[in-house]
Amino acid sequence: KMDDDDDDIPQLSSHTLAALQEFYLEQQQREGMKTSQGFNQYSIGSIEEDWQLSQFWYSDETASCLANEAVLAAGKGGRIACVSAPSVYQKLKEQDGKDFSVCILEYDRRFSVYGEEFIFYDYNHPLSLPENLQPHSFDIVIADPPYLSEECLKKTAETIKYLTKGKILLCTGAIMEEQAAKHLGVKICKFIPKHSRNLANEFRCYVNYASGLD
Repeated sequence: KMDDDDDDIPQLSSHTLAALQEFYLEQQQREGMKTSQGFNQYSIGSIEEDWQLSQFWYSDETASCLANEAVLAAGKGGRIACVSAPSVYQKLKEQDGKDFSVCILEYDRRFSVYGEEFIFYDYNHPLSLPENLQPHSFDIVIADPPYLSEECLKKTAETIKYLTKGKILLCTGAIMEEQAAKHLGVKICKFIPKHSRNLANEFRCYVNYASGLD
């Protein structure tokens, strides 16, 4: 009779069960990483993507390449601002550099764990920034607007132009090339940025200075 009762228990398909097991395994691995001594709070993935906020982290190689480019462009003792580009910020912090300083402007308040370098930022209010954030006080601004729309790019451009002394490194869709030139005077680079998860839209980098990305 016990066997008869067991037949009434709903069974997951083997495919669903395998997917569920994979999900839990990944979760355990992530938690294991976070509790191990070697865990770095600045490593990419330490704060997970939130697709509802249109977040897509760069691959490790892309984040490293963009971080290195920013350090070179900023120069010794330079200041770098990352606008909606947290994975580049994380890579810069991993370098533990003493020759530059960096801050992150981000809508996602989870990044407030990074302390005073975190500045809450909503592109809908492009100049709603802390008073201590002086205009034209950053040697380079790296920005990755969260949405592929002219409205989002135009508003983010206001922030970028307020912050930068001149140099701009923009990461956005290939379809935004015309608008990027119009609002920021930037040109497309040969370097192709990659994400940790493949995106449907082709992504590109744009600059307004002689960069190492060509």
